[in-house]
Amino acid sequence: MADLRRVYAAATEETTLEEMESFRDIWDCKYPKIYRSWSENWATLSTYFKYPKAVRRLTYTTNAIEGFNCQLGKVTKSKTIFPSDDSLLKMLYLATMDITKKWTGHRQDWGKVRGELSIMFPDRLSD
Repeated sequence: MADLRRVYAAATEETTLEEMESFRDIWDCKYPKIYRSWSENWATLSTYFKYPKAVRRLTYTTNAIEGFNCQLGKVTKSKTIFPSDDSLLKMLYLATMDITKKWTGHRQDWGKVRGELSIMFPDRLSD
């Protein structure tokens, strides 16, 4: 993961391409699908570099998402069968309401990230 992190956390697109080659040299024999996936989808993935560094960091830092998914997993683990899809959706909705009540932390750089996003997407963010 440390080698892969150097790929997605690189400062520039050129550096990322160099890190991808280094990653390939080290890991392609064991995990060939990773490099192939990145290189085949590079046209889409490279749009990532049009965003400022703070926004890119928010994108690849997934701890909050992983924590949220883990909490949803705890709720659904106790029930193995749901009578309907609707019952599962209702349970996930109620769990989401409980989980989000506990969210009190803030990103230290959220003001900067929000400011940059509001400049890039003025019609998507409201005050």
